[in-house]
Amino acid sequence: MTVDKPWLAQYPENVPKTINPDQYESLIELYEECFNRFRMHPMTICMGVTHTYGDVDNASLAVAAWLQAQGLPKGSVVALMMPNVPQYLPTMIGILRAGYVCTPINPLYTGRELRHQLNDSGAQVIFVVDNFAQALEQVIEETNIKRIVLSKMGDMMGLKGILVNTVIRQVKRLVPKYNLNDPKYNVTKFPEVLKKGKNLPIQAPKTTLQQKAILQYTGGTTGLSKGAILTQRNVVAAAMQSEAWYRPVTSGINEVYINMVMALPLYHIFAFMLSLLGMRSGYTFILVPNPRDMPGFIKTLSKQPFHIFPAVNTLFKGLLDQPNFKDLDFSSLRITQAGGMAATEQTAARWLEVTGCPMVEGWGMTEGVAGGTANVITDRKFNGTIGIPVPSVDIIVIDENGERVGMHQ
Repeated sequence: MTVDKPWLAQYPENVPKTINPDQYESLIELYEECFNRFRMHPMTICMGVTHTYGDVDNASLAVAAWLQAQGLPKGSVVALMMPNVPQYLPTMIGILRAGYVCTPINPLYTGRELRHQLNDSGAQVIFVVDNFAQALEQVIEETNIKRIVLSKMGDMMGLKGILVNTVIRQVKRLVPKYNLNDPKYNVTKFPEVLKKGKNLPIQAPKTTLQQKAILQYTGGTTGLSKGAILTQRNVVAAAMQSEAWYRPVTSGINEVYINMVMALPLYHIFAFMLSLLGMRSGYTFILVPNPRDMPGFIKTLSKQPFHIFPAVNTLFKGLLDQPNFKDLDFSSLRITQAGGMAATEQTAARWLEVTGCPMVEGWGMTEGVAGGTANVITDRKFNGTIGIPVPSVDIIVIDENGERVGMHQ
């Protein structure tokens, strides 16, 4: 089927018409390229604690080695249920480097929702932060989970982590009581995984772009959440599409290390895709574990310059409604990316007035690794549309009978 592509005429000069994910043999190769290129560069900042690309590389290798030592069959599914904490990306990358498939889980899921995803995905191991262990305990007997890795929020924050864990548990009381101490649950603490994994051998699995990488569950807005199978090629392509689309702006700030605000939850396809885009270009992610804590979020933003700010409309609006948000320094902000839900003209206008940076909207879906359409990144005006197809995306419009309809230009 041939597709007319009138939108290509609107591409900025330095955005390619197509991308070629086949330049990589696997997603693992892309990750390892990033770790080698940016080894000493900060990859994540969370609550004032920085981890370099080298730190994340080492931690993910330890996770991978420990997982392989558990004797899981090839292609097994491992669940990941965490907010945006430093151990999230090393764990996810470690699962893939071990040769397994990762299924990210919304940590705010109820027991019923959690049980559905664990059973539907066939996950045998779960990495979970203890804030959400109670939900797991409610359903564990009704799942195939054979091993639990239990983590605390501050597990990769050194001495600061001890303080973080104490405040979360004793002061804010954010860890509901749970009891997973029974040996039958086969629980390992996350620091133990890192400690043991560092001394274990790792077998680099033979991986190809055709293999499954992520079992990503949809929003479930029209019924039960469904698992979209994303291959390594799907994921690599999405990273390359986004990087190409941002290039007209990011190429002008590459001398400065780019900081991306990561308040969107990493278990969501939008943030997952942005993490790959950022890694390919050596970005530093400013991790926000709880964006609902608006005063805490604004305090985090005040501590370092930020260049790229992706979020959903409700989050942008929530920040704008905080009186002291306007006092932040927005001089470094170059890209405000709206997605995940429709952005409103009113929020976009307020955002531009306060920050001086226009909001650019896009559209994507879980099955397409969040890549679909986007407005041209250099646009200075919000237009309320979802934009045009990004490189290597073809779109046709059909009517209710499945017949193609003409283009209105």
